[in-house]
Amino acid sequence: MGGILSLLGSSDNAEKIFIDFENAQPSDNERELYNSVQEVMTKAPLILDRLLKYKGCEDSIKKAITFPGPETEDAAWEAVLPAVDQLQQFYDFSLELERVFPQLLVTLCKEDPKSQLGNMQALAKQLADVFDFVLRFDDAKMVNPAIQNDFSYYRRTLNRMKLSKKDTNIKVRDELANRMSLFFAYPTPMMKVLSETTAKFLTTDNTVPKDNVTSALATLANVCHSMVENHKFRSDDLNMLSLRAMVGSIILYDHVSEQGSFVKRSPINIKGCIQVLKGYTAGSTDGLLNALRFTTIHLNDPETPGSIKQALA
Repeated sequence: MGGILSLLGSSDNAEKIFIDFENAQPSDNERELYNSVQEVMTKAPLILDRLLKYKGCEDSIKKAITFPGPETEDAAWEAVLPAVDQLQQFYDFSLELERVFPQLLVTLCKEDPKSQLGNMQALAKQLADVFDFVLRFDDAKMVNPAIQNDFSYYRRTLNRMKLSKKDTNIKVRDELANRMSLFFAYPTPMMKVLSETTAKFLTTDNTVPKDNVTSALATLANVCHSMVENHKFRSDDLNMLSLRAMVGSIILYDHVSEQGSFVKRSPINIKGCIQVLKGYTAGSTDGLLNALRFTTIHLNDPETPGSIKQALA
């Protein structure tokens, strides 16, 4: 598939690219990286499903704390162990994203990013898929306190179990437990992985200009806004994918750009993006609006126009 690139001069941020999220297939130039990223992203639905079904060990932990003793404490430990194994799967997946995400940035941003997004549509779709997963994961994690509660109990109990020689079936030991604790302590851990990975990439990789990365993120945000606003997709799932990719691009741009996403001369059509989120009725966008409110870092800067702050108030 060739790039579908058109310039529409009717408004600010007018450069548009239609990315065919429904039918994009990798070209020969994209295929190797596409397959590598796809190997990771095929696991994403299962990770999300397990997170959404994660019930936690509240009852067992509560009994162990309220009525301490070998029976209740052993029962809580046995309940927490498989839960922590599942949390490790979430953490391990974040490491896989950390590995492949810079590869996508290199390929999509080493040359003119607007052309690359139009010409490498399968990789552009995968970039959108990453943002879609990250925002869905973080939204579900944020409303599930059992994750941190279970892991906190696990860490408190770990040393006692080692001293009592009951640690033979422990997979997550001190060093890994410390890294996982830092990961889950953050309200939006997957987006934090993307922002830190991108920031590190920009300081260590000299082959991709920073302006190309920010240009790619701004372009993807504007393109996704335009595709939803202009009803390019009939599918609610594809529209929600576009909206999540739009919001993910805005958040990441805000983290890696010195001025952020919200300044008056931002290359992102922030006002239009907020409007399309508020006007979309086929699915809930409350979580995406909250992500803009609470996951960005420049929204409350003095340079942010009052109208934008009011729109997200």
